[in-house]
Amino acid sequence: MSRFWSPLVTQLTPYVAGEQPRLPGLVKLNTNESPYGPAPEVLAAIAQANADALRLYPDPDAGELRRVIAAHHGVQPDQVFVGNGSDEVLAHAFHALFQHGLPVLMPDVSYSFYPVYCRLYGIPHEQVPVRADFGIDVRDYARPAGTVGGVVLANPNAPTGIALPLADIEALLHQHPDRVVLVDEAYVDFGGESAVSAVSLIGRHPNLLVVQTLSKSRGLAGLRVGYALGHADLIEGLARVKDSFNSYPLDRLAQAGAVASFQADAYFRQTCARVMQSRERLVAGLCSLGFDVLPSAANFVFATHPAHDAGALAQRLRAQAILVRHFKQPRIEPFLRISVGTDAECARLLDALGVLLAP
Repeated sequence: MSRFWSPLVTQLTPYVAGEQPRLPGLVKLNTNESPYGPAPEVLAAIAQANADALRLYPDPDAGELRRVIAAHHGVQPDQVFVGNGSDEVLAHAFHALFQHGLPVLMPDVSYSFYPVYCRLYGIPHEQVPVRADFGIDVRDYARPAGTVGGVVLANPNAPTGIALPLADIEALLHQHPDRVVLVDEAYVDFGGESAVSAVSLIGRHPNLLVVQTLSKSRGLAGLRVGYALGHADLIEGLARVKDSFNSYPLDRLAQAGAVASFQADAYFRQTCARVMQSRERLVAGLCSLGFDVLPSAANFVFATHPAHDAGALAQRLRAQAILVRHFKQPRIEPFLRISVGTDAECARLLDALGVLLAP
């Protein structure tokens, strides 16, 4: 502890990101990155942008990117906000939209950055227990008017991968018409028919903010691009915070690559389909080894073995240069979160587990 810290710093418990080691022959299934990388058009656009223009500041409003995202989702550019990864977008949303002195509701099993933001900005929050099967029951979020500062949830949820039906999202919006309901859709592109984006509800619900990212389904985790979609009033609130913090969150390379990613729609759809196919094979393989696997609409699975400690399994896999994620948290400590890799990477994981679980 430093004597120069502000008092707030001593009270923070920061988010812990997934491990990023450099190991020979590594099979990295711990941070939900794409196994396929960006479209070739993205790499070409970044290379073309890497020229003399880098001496100039980027477009602070990312106008072209916002227009491309708006066209992709069928909204207007003034309904789009972009930032340096969806984590920054989420941080700005907590700062701009949830500081009402009332508790923000969120699942007790979800993305662990949400309570971190609340502590950073001094926002009271209430973690609502998920059901015994780890699903979310929106009836548990009903509260008297004027007692809630907002609602935030991931859909599909993380780390469980379970998707909430669109009708349940709309029920939340009706429950809290005077507060923002933030839906974090980092994994929605892998849901198929089981996870449908809430973007279609924006026109009917001015209190809805949808956050998405290019890190997962578009293979651009290293580029750091995220965005929010919602009523223009919500977007203006985010922009006010952004322009009071950093007017240039997205550099020229990030903007060029992100634009090209939305233009490479066929590649995007193809790689998402490949991940979903691999996920089904991975689930089947894990079940054959005795794992219980939650229904996933994401690019990862959440699995537990009734006869083996999850933390010990994660360590034994790491010794073989295979990384999966284990959370030492109440309710989910028996589980491993396993990102969907290539079929070859998933096969190596299953082979290794077959040996580790052998009697």
